[in-house]
Amino acid sequence: MQGRFKLYYNPQSRASVARWMLEEVGADYELVPVDFEKGDNRKPDFLAINPMGKLPTLILPDGTVMTETAAILAHLADCFPQAGLASAPATPERATYYRWLFFAPSCLEPAGVDAMMRKDAPPLPRMALGWGSYDDVIDTIEGRLADRPYVTGDSFTAADLALGATLWWFSMFGAPRVKESEAIMGFVGRITDRDAFKRAQATG
Repeated sequence: MQGRFKLYYNPQSRASVARWMLEEVGADYELVPVDFEKGDNRKPDFLAINPMGKLPTLILPDGTVMTETAAILAHLADCFPQAGLASAPATPERATYYRWLFFAPSCLEPAGVDAMMRKDAPPLPRMALGWGSYDDVIDTIEGRLADRPYVTGDSFTAADLALGATLWWFSMFGAPRVKESEAIMGFVGRITDRDAFKRAQATG
């Protein structure tokens, strides 16, 4: 895709995942710093772009506003097919790719946040939750990674980036069972060893 992307960015936010993806696909982009302590994300000019006041917020070269991490990853993978981060459309492989791309925000992240922030609270009713339970989520991921290097198979895709970025964060914040899992930490090690990940961690 021609043109420059603009990413509203704070390194301590999900915008770091979008930046990693921009590096993976080799996009031309600029970072617009968002200082949470100064309330930049609640100022009128930012809320006019994203009324949620959240990151990531990505402006496409034509001015279109994108939010929601998984949506951004999916769009960038399609915009830069030469990067090889998405399976071919309308194939069984694409279906598997979509499954795991959206597993991160719809199951892993809410389950992990619940497990870490409601440690002493009574468990929420499993039937009312899209993710069932935290243990269900971790068991599912471990099972998937037991005999393959990436959740979609032998090749790294945007789905691995989405899931792996969340697991990487969870490993640093003490989410239950993550650091104790050989399968999960092996996966996290593989994806964080990528050059694009290391570039995305650079100051800027």
